[in-house]
Amino acid sequence: MKGKPIAAIVSAGLSKFGKLENYAGRELFAEAVYEAFERCPKIDPKKDIKAIFVGMMSESFEHQGHIAPMLSDWAGLLPAPAIRTEIACASSAAALRTGIFSLLSGIYDVVLVGGLEKMTKRSTVETTEILGMAADYPFEQWNGITFPGLFALMATAHMHKYGTTEQQMGLIAVKNHHNGALNPKAHMQKEVTLETVMASRTVAKPLKLYDCSLISDGASCVILTKLEIAKRFCDNPVYIIGSGHGSDTLSLYQRESLTSIKATRNAAKEAYNMADLKPEDIDVAEVHDCFTIAELIAYEDLGFCPPGEGGKFIEKGTPTLEGDLPVNTSGGLKAKGHPVGATGTAQVYEIYLQLTEQAEKRQINGCKIGLTQNLGGSGASSIVHIFRRG
Repeated sequence: MKGKPIAAIVSAGLSKFGKLENYAGRELFAEAVYEAFERCPKIDPKKDIKAIFVGMMSESFEHQGHIAPMLSDWAGLLPAPAIRTEIACASSAAALRTGIFSLLSGIYDVVLVGGLEKMTKRSTVETTEILGMAADYPFEQWNGITFPGLFALMATAHMHKYGTTEQQMGLIAVKNHHNGALNPKAHMQKEVTLETVMASRTVAKPLKLYDCSLISDGASCVILTKLEIAKRFCDNPVYIIGSGHGSDTLSLYQRESLTSIKATRNAAKEAYNMADLKPEDIDVAEVHDCFTIAELIAYEDLGFCPPGEGGKFIEKGTPTLEGDLPVNTSGGLKAKGHPVGATGTAQVYEIYLQLTEQAEKRQINGCKIGLTQNLGGSGASSIVHIFRRG
């Protein structure tokens, strides 16, 4: 079988996503961790977990830094050492890669990897400013551009170059809300029609309200082990067979293209090469749809369709639950929610469910190979992982 494994996932956990006013971030992380332990009762938390790697974007949401040891404490894992990783919205995908490195180095044999963000405590204005710190300060933030504005520029460029339409982007919102309605942990469990999407208010032209992901609270985690001991803990581990990381300029104006994200293309190339797979081998994917245009561009950058044909890809229904390559079966960031530090490993959680046939109403029958793509900022960072059923 293609794809030599580099690490194994033996369990995963996810908190509820949403506006969770009565929960602190540390409590949400503990909730995700406890689910992971419940799913894998053969894990002894105190004995087996040797280290924690956790992604979080900003201390500003809860006015709390130095979170890694605190989360180790609240998850009941002290004295396991803990480290935080940060590359904006791709922070927990970076934590996952760091966890993989720690296993391959031989230092640890079992680690817990996760992510967290508690965002709704702040006002929309405050949250927009905090998120804006992931853009270039003197050249983007200072001039008033926000992330809706940056992705609106990408959307406008894509529409101009390829004839992409607002309706095509709207179909992505419709699809992801449909999937989110089937996900009991999603922030937005409500279907929407294309008419509703198109009639929603403009946020940053051409992006409308339903083109934009939600401000959410949530946490996620996975438990990683070395390959040779995975079946000590479970009968059906999910194997990581590819991992790629790409970087590009922080500022959008410095990029060679506004219609493609080079960091994703490079990360995907690395991951496909490591897995010895091609885009057509992927059965199910979770991609970074902070805005609908981001998912559409991801179709192209990941090789699911040629450049410029992302609009046709969604029109044909290929990435729907009934299509040949379902994308964002969880509801994606668009409907499941986007607590930024938690997003990367939340994507992995969904692929873990799919490949172990635990995704219930949104289960894709017979899927064996899954992919996640997690973007940081407007595309200065992108991480792609590929997974295989055990």
